[in-house]
Amino acid sequence: MSDNFDVLRDEVALRRASILDARREHAEGELSDAALAELVAREEEAIARCEAQLVSSPETTEPVAVAATSTGPRRHRRRYLYVALGCFVVAVIIVLVSALAPRQPGTSATGNISQSTKAQIAQLLAQGEVDVATQNDNLALDAFNHVLSLDPNNIEALTQSGWISFSAGSAQKDLAAVRLGESRLRQAIERAPRDPDPRLYYGIVAALTPGERALAVQEFRSFLALSPSKQLLATAAPWLRQLGLAAK
Repeated sequence: MSDNFDVLRDEVALRRASILDARREHAEGELSDAALAELVAREEEAIARCEAQLVSSPETTEPVAVAATSTGPRRHRRRYLYVALGCFVVAVIIVLVSALAPRQPGTSATGNISQSTKAQIAQLLAQGEVDVATQNDNLALDAFNHVLSLDPNNIEALTQSGWISFSAGSAQKDLAAVRLGESRLRQAIERAPRDPDPRLYYGIVAALTPGERALAVQEFRSFLALSPSKQLLATAAPWLRQLGLAAK
């Protein structure tokens, strides 16, 4: 494996960790909405450039775009195992720092409940990403469900658990799991209508569901209208072609 390949892969990992850290700072009120959006857009653009170079590298053996099958985004994410592991380490460090930091007189041993819960959620989300990357779907679903027990409106947990439930339900012909997955993805869209991620997953779900082509077209058009990142567009590309749509 060439040095350039390693450098590009490491840069992707660092930039994803930077996004995770920025989102934590935003949740804690240390970063404004505008600053977060600017940072995420800048990092995702850089990640997309790196991934384009990785794809063209002779060492690369997996495609960037997801194949048009029911395993879709999960196969795309498999390439980011090391990234997810790095994010998990960052989250663990956050929890340990919070637990070991000196407390002011009169405060409880658990510190601020809200901040403690946010740190726990960050750890669980990172663990869920690791489990998704290693195809431990049951463990991933447990992690995302735990997040939802702490924060029922968490968009990432709703989106990821929705996709996993739908995928598992489709494979096992479990209608209840399929319906649960669809419901959670709809909830994610309702709670974050300007977030392109749940739109992408829900559009794929509709495209995979017989008789729902019109809904799939509608969802992907909404997805495109939200100016998704190059990375998300790469994931959506085969579905857009299948539906006769073109990214703007």
